[in-house]
Parts: sequence; C-alpha cells; structure tokens
Amino acid sequence: MHLLVIGYVWPEPNSSAAGSRMMQLLHTFRSANWQITFASPAQQTEHMSNLDELGIDCDQITLNDSSFDEYVAALHPDVTLFDRFMMEEQFGWRVEKYAPNSLRVLNTEDLHSLREARHQALKQKKAFQQEDLYSDLGVREIAAIHRCDLTLMISEYETALLVDEFYVPESHVFHLPFMLDPSGHYGQLPTFEERQHFITIGNFRHAPNWDAVLYLKQHIWPKIRKRLPRAELHIYGAYPPPKATQLHNEKEGFLVKGWAKDAQEVMKHARLCLAPLRFGAGIKGKLVEAMQMGTPSITSKIGAEAMHGHLPWNGVVSDDPDTFVDAAVSLYQDHDSWQLMQANGFSILDSRYDKRAWEPKLLTRIERQLTLKDALRKKHFLGKMLRHHSLKSTQYMSQWIELKNKKEEEK
Repeated sequence: MHLLVIGYVWPEPNSSAAGSRMMQLLHTFRSANWQITFASPAQQTEHMSNLDELGIDCDQITLNDSSFDEYVAALHPDVTLFDRFMMEEQFGWRVEKYAPNSLRVLNTEDLHSLREARHQALKQKKAFQQEDLYSDLGVREIAAIHRCDLTLMISEYETALLVDEFYVPESHVFHLPFMLDPSGHYGQLPTFEERQHFITIGNFRHAPNWDAVLYLKQHIWPKIRKRLPRAELHIYGAYPPPKATQLHNEKEGFLVKGWAKDAQEVMKHARLCLAPLRFGAGIKGKLVEAMQMGTPSITSKIGAEAMHGHLPWNGVVSDDPDTFVDAAVSLYQDHDSWQLMQANGFSILDSRYDKRAWEPKLLTRIERQLTLKDALRKKHFLGKMLRHHSLKSTQYMSQWIELKNKKEEEK
C-alpha cells in the first residue's frame, strides 16, 4: 500500500500535539509496511522530525501550481491523507481529478471552527452556543469533511458533533485518539519528594496556549505564589514571541523557558501541570504528556474535554480561578492525594489511549473504506454534491492564481 500524506507543516513532535499525532499515524502505517510519501508546501524547520530515518520519502510541493497534477498522477497513491482541512481545500480536487482511485482521508487534529468559535465567544464575553459554529470557517471545514472518504477525529465530543449537527455519515468518520504506549512503558519516574515546582507547556503559536499563559500570569500564579512563596512556574513552548519572553520574572517565580528539547524530561520533574485553557478543541497533548510522566494536572473543562470519559481525572478540573488555585496549592502539598491522582492518569492512558488497541482498528478501518470506497461515494450524496464542479470555488481560485503567477513571471 502506498500512502501520500499532504502535510500542512512538517511534523515537529517536540513542538506540538499535532506533530506528535502525525508521527503516531506515520509509525502505524510504517509498522504495517506501507510505503509512505510525505509532501508539504511548508518550509522545513530545525525542529522537524527526520522522516528519512523511518524510510519515508519527502517531497516539496507548491500551492496553486499544476506541477502537483503530474506529481500525484505519477505517484498513484492508494490513500491520500490531508493534514488539516486547508490541505484538502488546496489539493483535494487535484487528487480527485488526477488520482481518482486514491482514498481521500482527512486528519483534522481538532475542529478549527469549534476552537475559533469558542475563542470569539470568549472575546465577546458570552457563553459559547452551537450556532457560533455556523461561520465561514465552519462552512469551509465541514465542506472539506463531507468531500473526503473518511475523516479521523481525535475527540469523541467532536465526532458526535459532526454526526449529529452536521450530518456527516458515521460511515465517513472515525474516532481515533492519541495512540500511545501503556503507562508501564515510561520506566521509573521521579517520586513526589523528588519533584518540585509547577509546569505549563504548549506551542506559543497556538492561540489557546498563549491565552492560558496570560491567564496564569494575571489571575492564577500570583495567588499560588503568595501561598507557596518558594514555588516556581516553568513555562515551556516552541516559538515564544517577545511578548511572551518579556513576562519572565525570576522574583515572581514566573520563568519563561521557551522550547523544550525533550518535553517529557521537563514534565516528569515537575510536581504539577497547570493548564487553565479557556478555549480550544480536540484533546490536549500537554495533558496526555503529564499523565505519561506521572504528573497530576489542574485544568479547565475545555482542557479535560473528551479526554477521560467516565474515569476520574488525574487532578482537578475547574473553570473557577479560586477553586483552581486552591486545588493547585492543596495537591502540591498532599503526598497521598498526589499519588492517587497520578494513578488516575495511568488508568486513563491504559484504558483510552493504548496503541496496541487503536493501531489495528485504524488499519482495519482504512482497509474497509478502500473496499467500499466506490459504494460509499455513491451513497454520500451531500459529499458528491460538494465536489460538483459548480461548487468548486477553491479549484477555480487556485487555477486563477496559477495563471496570474505565470503572467507575472513572463513580464
């Protein structure tokens, strides 16, 4: 089997949860001896994974350029995976036209329109409502999902949202959370007594993470520091802008550390992880990483959304700042409660994210979609309608941009 992945960016597993998720997918298909080509229009970065070591071919592709048409026709992939809906918008119609037998799969990471709608509601100081999803961004994203043969959803909540609210057939959507090693895989972890300080971590280019850092600085950390004057908050994250590094204040114990070469290493030496996320979507890589490293966490309802099912959280979930602070101070000092919360995290990992259970499910689902591809395409009339030429504004816009670029080159 030959898989073509069209990446929005080159995967950086130490920089973002999206990078980790992509590497989990690549490892799964490589373990099944699939041939993989990873192509992206994005610039390569210093933090990207070395895909050559996994035997993955890497190609640079160009937006709004017919060179991709010949490229995908020659490649003739059995499956094409679009990394986020923007890549489906740009390249989906080209894959459909020049590699029509390729199964088109969308990896969403999270629902961008849900994250943005929640952000706008927060800015407007109002409660998020379902109709907030009906934005231009929502229209684009849901249309891309309907056009694909299968969409991978990392969150159970968002999977249900697609089926119940946006009429995506269950045959075209697959709930696939993080695929992780079981809790015993991570070896001997530091004890309660061997750990100190608080940690928060997250790519600064991701708006919910930056908002959480500001919220910690302005509303949470001063209250914790007042009650725990020797404690420090270590803030890690890739691509910190000057406005973030300027928040660094050693007297306040508010330490902006920047990019962590090994996120698990810094996580396992912290006693507690703080993640007061006020908006967002998907499931949170930082909170999964905290569970892996045996670090209890204090987070918000959005932070814990779709992550633990009916199992108890590995810490405390609260949107109230005073309750958040009380929980952080109490758990930081309570050895027995801390150990119980750590055990809760291990239980969540083993029951919900074990890759030994999820990897075969993914491969089986892909094989099923390939077998039923033609029948499912005929049956999903809404998807067929959205691929109709009269609705392909992205295709014609792309062709117009390409023609415009060529004329400018000729001048």
